[in-house]
Amino acid sequence: MSVKIRLQRHGKKQKPFYWIVAADARSKRDGRYLEKLGTYNPNTNPATIDLNLDQAVQWLHNGAQPTDTAKAILSYKGALLKHHLDGGVRKGALTQEQADAKLAKWLEEKATKVDSKKEGLSKAQEAAKAKALKAEKAANEKRAAAAVEAAKVEEVVAEEAAVEVVADEAPEVAAEVVTEEVPAAELAVEEVPEVVAEVATEEAAVEEAPEVVAEAATEETPATEEASEEAEA
Repeated sequence: MSVKIRLQRHGKKQKPFYWIVAADARSKRDGRYLEKLGTYNPNTNPATIDLNLDQAVQWLHNGAQPTDTAKAILSYKGALLKHHLDGGVRKGALTQEQADAKLAKWLEEKATKVDSKKEGLSKAQEAAKAKALKAEKAANEKRAAAAVEAAKVEEVVAEEAAVEVVADEAPEVAAEVVTEEVPAAELAVEEVPEVVAEVATEEAAVEEAPEVVAEAATEETPATEEASEEAEA
Protein backbone atom coordinates (compact mmCIF):
# COMPACT_ATOMS: atom_id res chain seq x y z
CA MET A 1 0.00 0.00 0.00
CA SER A 2 1.35 3.40 -1.02
CA VAL A 3 1.11 6.00 1.78
CA LYS A 4 1.18 9.76 1.34
CA ILE A 5 1.64 12.50 3.89
CA ARG A 6 -0.71 15.26 2.79
CA LEU A 7 -3.07 17.98 3.92
CA GLN A 8 -6.74 17.40 4.63
CA ARG A 9 -8.85 20.53 4.36
CA HIS A 10 -11.05 21.72 7.21
CA GLY A 11 -12.20 25.13 8.44
CA LYS A 12 -14.60 27.65 6.95
CA LYS A 13 -15.03 29.14 3.51
CA GLN A 14 -12.09 31.42 2.64
CA LYS A 15 -10.55 30.49 6.01
CA PRO A 16 -9.01 27.07 5.47
CA PHE A 17 -7.54 24.98 8.26
CA TYR A 18 -5.63 21.80 7.44
CA TRP A 19 -4.82 18.56 9.13
CA ILE A 20 -1.50 16.90 8.31
CA VAL A 21 -2.31 13.24 7.85
CA ALA A 22 -0.79 10.00 6.63
CA ALA A 23 -3.31 8.41 4.28
CA ASP A 24 -3.63 5.82 1.56
CA ALA A 25 -2.71 7.36 -1.77
CA ARG A 26 -5.90 5.90 -3.29
CA SER A 27 -8.23 7.60 -0.80
CA LYS A 28 -9.86 10.97 -1.40
CA ARG A 29 -8.19 14.11 -0.18
CA ASP A 30 -10.67 14.71 2.61
CA GLY A 31 -11.52 11.02 3.06
CA ARG A 32 -10.26 8.41 5.50
CA TYR A 33 -6.71 8.67 6.79
CA LEU A 34 -4.34 6.36 8.64
CA GLU A 35 -3.00 8.80 11.23
CA LYS A 36 -3.22 12.49 12.03
CA LEU A 37 0.26 13.97 12.37
CA GLY A 38 -0.49 17.62 13.08
CA THR A 39 -2.26 20.79 11.96
CA TYR A 40 -1.46 23.70 9.66
CA ASN A 41 -3.13 27.11 9.94
CA PRO A 42 -2.20 29.51 7.10
CA ASN A 43 -4.46 32.29 8.40
CA THR A 44 -1.81 33.60 10.80
CA ASN A 45 1.47 35.36 10.01
CA PRO A 46 3.72 33.44 10.24
CA ALA A 47 1.65 30.30 9.68
CA THR A 48 0.95 28.15 12.73
CA ILE A 49 2.19 24.57 12.45
CA ASP A 50 1.75 21.89 15.06
CA LEU A 51 3.52 18.66 14.08
CA ASN A 52 4.28 15.39 15.84
CA LEU A 53 7.90 15.24 14.72
CA ASP A 54 8.68 11.67 15.78
CA GLN A 55 5.56 10.19 14.17
CA ALA A 56 6.13 12.11 10.94
CA VAL A 57 9.76 10.88 10.80
CA GLN A 58 8.59 7.33 11.47
CA TRP A 59 6.20 7.47 8.51
CA LEU A 60 9.06 8.81 6.40
CA HIS A 61 11.19 5.87 7.54
CA ASN A 62 8.37 3.55 6.48
CA GLY A 63 8.40 4.96 2.96
CA ALA A 64 5.56 7.49 3.07
CA GLN A 65 5.87 10.14 0.36
CA PRO A 66 4.86 13.71 1.26
CA THR A 67 3.11 15.99 -1.22
CA ASP A 68 4.86 19.23 -2.19
CA THR A 69 3.05 21.32 0.44
CA ALA A 70 3.48 18.65 3.10
CA LYS A 71 7.17 18.32 2.21
CA ALA A 72 7.67 22.09 2.71
CA ILE A 73 5.97 21.87 6.10
CA LEU A 74 8.06 18.86 7.18
CA SER A 75 11.21 20.66 6.09
CA TYR A 76 10.19 23.78 7.99
CA LYS A 77 9.72 21.77 11.20
CA GLY A 78 12.94 19.73 10.78
CA ALA A 79 11.33 16.36 10.04
CA LEU A 80 13.26 15.87 6.81
CA LEU A 81 16.55 16.77 8.54
CA LYS A 82 15.86 14.29 11.33
CA HIS A 83 15.01 11.62 8.73
CA HIS A 84 18.31 12.34 6.98
CA LEU A 85 20.34 12.26 10.25
CA ASP A 86 18.68 9.01 11.30
CA GLY A 87 19.78 7.54 7.97
CA GLY A 88 23.36 8.60 8.73
CA VAL A 89 23.15 6.99 12.17
CA ARG A 90 21.91 3.73 10.63
CA LYS A 91 24.82 3.78 8.20
CA GLY A 92 27.28 4.54 11.00
CA ALA A 93 28.34 7.91 9.57
CA LEU A 94 27.65 9.59 12.93
CA THR A 95 26.46 8.72 16.37
CA GLN A 96 23.01 9.35 17.76
CA GLU A 97 24.38 12.04 20.08
CA GLN A 98 25.93 13.88 17.16
CA ALA A 99 22.70 13.61 15.19
CA ASP A 100 20.69 14.91 18.15
CA ALA A 101 23.14 17.82 18.67
CA LYS A 102 22.95 18.82 15.01
CA LEU A 103 19.16 18.64 15.08
CA ALA A 104 18.99 20.71 18.31
CA LYS A 105 21.33 23.33 16.86
CA TRP A 106 19.26 23.54 13.66
CA LEU A 107 16.01 23.83 15.61
CA GLU A 108 17.49 26.59 17.78
CA GLU A 109 18.62 28.57 14.73
CA LYS A 110 15.23 28.04 13.14
CA ALA A 111 13.46 29.27 16.29
CA THR A 112 15.71 32.36 16.33
CA LYS A 113 14.79 33.12 12.73
CA VAL A 114 11.10 32.65 13.45
CA ASP A 115 11.28 34.92 16.49
CA SER A 116 13.15 37.54 14.48
CA LYS A 117 10.48 37.38 11.81
CA LYS A 118 7.72 37.73 14.41
CA GLU A 119 9.50 40.71 15.95
CA GLY A 120 9.88 42.33 12.54
CA LEU A 121 6.21 41.77 11.81
CA SER A 122 5.27 43.19 15.20
CA LYS A 123 7.36 46.33 14.54
CA ALA A 124 5.85 46.65 11.08
CA GLN A 125 2.35 46.39 12.55
CA GLU A 126 3.17 49.00 15.19
CA ALA A 127 4.63 51.31 12.53
CA ALA A 128 1.55 50.84 10.35
CA LYS A 129 -0.68 51.50 13.35
CA ALA A 130 1.27 54.65 14.26
CA LYS A 131 1.10 55.82 10.65
CA ALA A 132 -2.64 55.23 10.51
CA LEU A 133 -3.09 57.06 13.82
CA LYS A 134 -1.05 60.00 12.54
CA ALA A 135 -3.06 60.10 9.32
CA GLU A 136 -6.31 59.97 11.29
CA LYS A 137 -5.10 62.79 13.57
CA ALA A 138 -4.15 64.91 10.55
CA ALA A 139 -7.56 64.22 8.99
CA ASN A 140 -9.31 65.23 12.22
CA GLU A 141 -7.30 68.45 12.43
CA LYS A 142 -8.07 69.22 8.80
CA ARG A 143 -11.76 68.52 9.40
CA ALA A 144 -11.75 70.78 12.47
CA ALA A 145 -10.02 73.58 10.54
CA ALA A 146 -12.57 73.23 7.74
CA ALA A 147 -15.40 73.45 10.29
CA VAL A 148 -13.91 76.62 11.82
CA GLU A 149 -13.49 78.14 8.37
CA ALA A 150 -17.07 77.26 7.48
CA ALA A 151 -18.29 78.87 10.71
CA LYS A 152 -16.36 82.05 9.89
CA VAL A 153 -17.84 82.12 6.38
CA GLU A 154 -21.34 81.66 7.79
CA GLU A 155 -20.73 84.48 10.26
CA VAL A 156 -19.53 86.80 7.50
CA VAL A 157 -22.53 85.89 5.33
CA ALA A 158 -24.86 86.56 8.26
CA GLU A 159 -23.27 89.98 8.87
CA GLU A 160 -23.56 90.87 5.17
CA ALA A 161 -27.20 89.79 5.18
CA ALA A 162 -27.86 91.98 8.23
CA VAL A 163 -26.18 94.95 6.55
CA GLU A 164 -28.27 94.41 3.42
CA VAL A 165 -31.46 94.32 5.50
CA VAL A 166 -30.51 97.57 7.24
CA ALA A 167 -29.66 99.14 3.87
CA ASP A 168 -33.01 98.05 2.45
CA GLU A 169 -34.90 99.52 5.44
CA ALA A 170 -32.97 102.85 5.49
CA PRO A 171 -34.73 104.47 2.45
CA GLU A 172 -38.15 103.68 3.91
CA VAL A 173 -37.22 105.21 7.27
CA ALA A 174 -35.82 108.29 5.52
CA ALA A 175 -39.00 108.61 3.47
CA GLU A 176 -41.09 108.41 6.62
CA VAL A 177 -38.94 111.08 8.30
CA VAL A 178 -39.26 113.36 5.28
CA THR A 179 -43.01 112.76 5.15
CA GLU A 180 -43.30 113.68 8.82
CA GLU A 181 -41.12 116.82 8.51
CA VAL A 182 -42.63 118.26 5.31
CA PRO A 183 -45.98 119.40 6.80
CA ALA A 184 -44.24 121.43 9.50
CA ALA A 185 -42.05 123.11 6.89
CA GLU A 186 -45.08 123.82 4.72
CA LEU A 187 -46.87 125.30 7.69
CA ALA A 188 -43.90 127.54 8.37
CA VAL A 189 -43.87 128.64 4.74
CA GLU A 190 -47.62 129.29 4.82
CA GLU A 191 -47.31 131.40 7.98
CA VAL A 192 -44.51 133.56 6.58
CA PRO A 193 -46.77 135.62 4.26
CA GLU A 194 -49.15 136.43 7.13
CA VAL A 195 -46.26 137.58 9.30
CA VAL A 196 -44.91 139.61 6.41
CA ALA A 197 -48.35 141.15 5.90
CA GLU A 198 -48.55 142.08 9.57
CA VAL A 199 -45.09 143.61 9.46
CA ALA A 200 -46.04 145.56 6.33
CA THR A 201 -49.19 146.82 8.05
CA GLU A 202 -47.19 147.97 11.02
CA GLU A 203 -44.69 149.70 8.73
CA ALA A 204 -47.55 151.40 6.91
CA ALA A 205 -48.93 152.59 10.22
CA VAL A 206 -45.52 153.97 11.09
CA GLU A 207 -45.35 155.76 7.75
CA GLU A 208 -48.80 157.29 8.34
CA ALA A 209 -47.90 158.46 11.84
CA PRO A 210 -46.14 161.71 10.74
CA GLU A 211 -49.21 162.76 8.81
CA VAL A 212 -51.40 162.15 11.86
CA VAL A 213 -48.98 164.12 14.01
CA ALA A 214 -48.98 166.93 11.49
CA GLU A 215 -52.76 167.04 11.43
CA ALA A 216 -52.81 167.07 15.23
CA ALA A 217 -50.36 169.94 15.24
CA THR A 218 -52.46 171.85 12.72
CA GLU A 219 -55.57 171.39 14.80
CA GLU A 220 -53.80 172.52 18.00
CA THR A 221 -52.19 175.69 16.49
CA PRO A 222 -55.32 177.93 16.31
CA ALA A 223 -56.20 177.29 19.90
CA THR A 224 -52.69 178.28 20.94
CA GLU A 225 -52.80 181.44 18.85
CA GLU A 226 -56.18 182.38 20.35
CA ALA A 227 -54.76 181.97 23.83
CA SER A 228 -51.86 184.28 23.02
CA GLU A 229 -54.13 186.94 21.65
CA GLU A 230 -56.30 186.88 24.80
CA ALA A 231 -53.21 187.27 26.92
CA GLU A 232 -52.10 190.36 25.04
CA ALA A 233 -55.48 191.97 25.37
